[in-house]
Amino acid sequence: MDRTVRYQGAILRGDHLLLIKHREHASGRSYWLLPGGGLEPPETEEACVIREMQEETHLQVRVERLLLDDFIESKRGYKRYKTYLCRVEDGEAQPGYEPEESASSIYGIVEVGWFDLCHPETWDELARNDAITFPFLQRILVSLGYQGGLG
Repeated sequence: MDRTVRYQGAILRGDHLLLIKHREHASGRSYWLLPGGGLEPPETEEACVIREMQEETHLQVRVERLLLDDFIESKRGYKRYKTYLCRVEDGEAQPGYEPEESASSIYGIVEVGWFDLCHPETWDELARNDAITFPFLQRILVSLGYQGGLG
């Protein structure tokens, strides 16, 4: 499995972006992030995104296009994040699961939330203060042409 690249979905419904909330079992720490994960051979990138969205949000999505391709300096974990713009085809968003035992033993998906792109001031403080998620949210806003930003 390719674990140097994270394939994630920016799922839109109108002017709202879906994020999932992880909670670490040991510490209880929670954080919001875009749903996604690693490629499983012989998957294509789009097939990976569709599978990850189904597993983590219970949504069937249509991948529209690559939205962001980011390289991040990191001593561990993902080094590249490919974010695909997705639209809901079917289903209602709800917390999914992490099928990999190594990850599910560390955290669980406990909540899903639709974040209003027109009103980022209404977003959960966990998302606004997260050093990883916040820059992605800013770049998504810019890439999709939303004004105002997140200050």
